[in-house]
Amino acid sequence: MAEKQDVVIIGAGAAGMMCAIEAGKRGRRVLVIDHARAPGEKIRISGGGRCNFTNIHAGPKNFLSENPHFAKSALARYRPQDFVALIERHGIAWHEKTLGQLFCDHSAKDIVRMLVTEMKAAGAELRLETAISAVERTASGFRVTTAAGTVEAASLVVASGGKSIPKMGATGLAYRIAEEFALPVVETRPALVPLTLDPAQLQKLGALAGVAADAEARFGKTAFREAVLLTHRGLSGPAILQISSYWREGAEIVLRLMPDIDIAAILRGMRRTNGRQAVQTALGDILPRRLAHFFVEEAKLTGRMLADLSDKVIDGLSASMQAWTLKPAGSEGYRTAEVTLGGVDTRALDSRTMQARSIPGLYFIGECVDVTGWLGGYNFQWAWASGFAAGQDV
Repeated sequence: MAEKQDVVIIGAGAAGMMCAIEAGKRGRRVLVIDHARAPGEKIRISGGGRCNFTNIHAGPKNFLSENPHFAKSALARYRPQDFVALIERHGIAWHEKTLGQLFCDHSAKDIVRMLVTEMKAAGAELRLETAISAVERTASGFRVTTAAGTVEAASLVVASGGKSIPKMGATGLAYRIAEEFALPVVETRPALVPLTLDPAQLQKLGALAGVAADAEARFGKTAFREAVLLTHRGLSGPAILQISSYWREGAEIVLRLMPDIDIAAILRGMRRTNGRQAVQTALGDILPRRLAHFFVEEAKLTGRMLADLSDKVIDGLSASMQAWTLKPAGSEGYRTAEVTLGGVDTRALDSRTMQARSIPGLYFIGECVDVTGWLGGYNFQWAWASGFAAGQDV
């Protein structure tokens, strides 16, 4: 005989646990199922182990979706300040880093423990290491078949995440469930992911692996200003992860190194005050030295003095660094992607409740929905907000 619950939540990640807390507070009998050995595994590894749990600037403009307005309702109803208030009630110390990013002072495990504690207080049950073999609709709701038996519930919440980081247990289960219920899924792809270069470019840039520089990364009209890191596979660093969500195969990106300064003007000034200085030495005072050496070699200026350079040559050298065009070959894929772009089509969901419009009682929340945040705590805020929204309705 099937076990009876009011709500079954598939996925014990950020969104699933938040939904369980809110539904439990409303007196609902809640069961959270996950195939992992521990809850909140992506929370645990996030932010270098300190969990960038939200961003004080989080708003609809910080998210990608085929419907950019979809996230507005949930984000307005559960704000970054609400999550900060929750962790402060649990005595979790936190700090703000750059660009509004909030991190735990101690460990991401503090967030996981807090969520588990809140779930227990709300009466929600957590069942781990439980694989799901089938999900079906019944006359009264839904039936979930697991290795440990069958559970029936009036409401089913799918919070099993996307495809990113398979070694953490990501499977794409949410998309399969959506398709089983004939809900559309926007094409998925890795996002917030390092970009790769082809062998010829890697050979050319090989000596730069490990070099980081302040930069603006641009694709079309979208640009992000943070660090760029050159690696033995290609390009990484926060600016690259950000732009990767917008970049498409076959297209170029443009890097503006040291975007706050006018490199050409600085070199002209150096030419006036110390014209006998080698170009490579002068440029090494502006850029990391290996980068300076690379651009001087590319411009065929090795061994030249600043006094030898015309304004035109200086302008060309500056442009090579501040309009550096590269054509990535691809990305590192879901293996290292922080999130999955695309997902369950928002046109199939109610933006206030996250419920499927065509199937009462079925909800999709968190990363599996076609709402993808920027790097910097935005995706966790979407998890908290969408989980909260569904938790008020299931």
